[in-house]
Formats: sequence, C-alpha cells, structure tokens
Amino acid sequence: MPRLNQEKINKSKKKLLRIKVFKIEQLVSFLECSVPSARLKLKEWRVYTSYNQNGKYYTLPSVPIFDQNGLWRYEGKFFSKHGNLKRTVVYLIHESKSGLSGEQIEKLIGLPYRSFLHHFRNISKICREKMNGVYIYFSRHPEHYQRQLQNRTNTVNQNATLPIEIDAIMILVALIKHHNVTVDQIMKLPEIKSRKLTANSLQSFFEYHGLEKKILDIKH
Repeated sequence: MPRLNQEKINKSKKKLLRIKVFKIEQLVSFLECSVPSARLKLKEWRVYTSYNQNGKYYTLPSVPIFDQNGLWRYEGKFFSKHGNLKRTVVYLIHESKSGLSGEQIEKLIGLPYRSFLHHFRNISKICREKMNGVYIYFSRHPEHYQRQLQNRTNTVNQNATLPIEIDAIMILVALIKHHNVTVDQIMKLPEIKSRKLTANSLQSFFEYHGLEKKILDIKH
C-alpha cells in the first residue's frame, strides 16, 4: 500500500475541520487514496463515528463540543464520546439518577426509542422493570440499581396526584359496592378503568383519606 503524501494529509485534515462532518467517500477524494487506506487514517486519527444514519459519518476528535452527557449533534448527524448507540445508551442508563424510561432515552439521544430499545433486552449491563405500566431501564450493577430504584420510587410517590372529585366519588362507591376489595381489584373494575386512573393515584387517595388501613382491616 503506497505511503500517503504528508502535505496532502495536512491539507485534507484542514478541509475536514472546515466541513466538520464527513463520509468515507469524501476522505478518499481528499487523500486520493483507496478506501482501505482512508479507513486506516480514520483509525489513526481516532475519529468519532455517528451513532445514527448507519454510522456513515465521521468527525475529527477536536471538532465536537459535547454536552454534559457526552453527546453532540451537527446537521442531523449524532455523535457520542462513549462510542456507538448501544454503548451510549448503556452509559446513560448507568449514570442516570433514577433509571430511564424509553421516552427519556429518546429525548436524550434524539432517536425514537421504539426503533432500537427492543435490541437491548438481553444486554448484561442493564435491566428493565415495569413501573406503573412503563418499562424503566436500570443499571444492573447492584449498588447503582438499588439507588436508582429507590430514587425512581421516591419520584413516583412525590408526583402522585389525588383523583379529581368525580373520580373520588366513583372510588368510594366501588369500595361500598365491592366488599374486601384490594387496590389491584379496584383497578380492574370497568368503571375505574374507564377513568384511566393509575394505581399510584389510587394509593395516594387511600393514604390521604386514611382508607388504606381500613381496607387492610376489612381483609383481615
């Protein structure tokens, strides 16, 4: 494989810095070399590869201005200092305070989570749990997992809202009508399901009105 001219290499790098993001075909054209030679240069320069658009775009290490999550976007091309999409998502989940939902991951990386998260179900470094009907992704590291789970639970509890008046009346009627009913059973009642009440909202309602203990007493 012929040695590339250093002057041409320097001129090519200046062009790449100016355009910021490039494809392998552009590098081949600038260097006037073969694709294998261009790929060797990419490896030597330790360029970043886009985690979207099938990894077709590259940028030199000095170009990106990464945000606090190590991400950078330029004209629809997304880059991460953590590597490819899988490594980036695993990193973001691991470093999150309380785990991440699909929508939260989507907001961070800028890609629809339904297009890739199903591929991550069996990754050893992360796990997922369903909370209030939504899958939350956590770090599988024991200490990180416990801390994230506790923070997520606390956040859910803090954000719980009491049902509006008409829903509260419906809940009370259900309690009177159905004896020895549990929260899970109330959630399955047609009149409750039609109101789209969450288990968290019901739990808050019981706690606020001191009904939780009464329900438990009735059950015993």
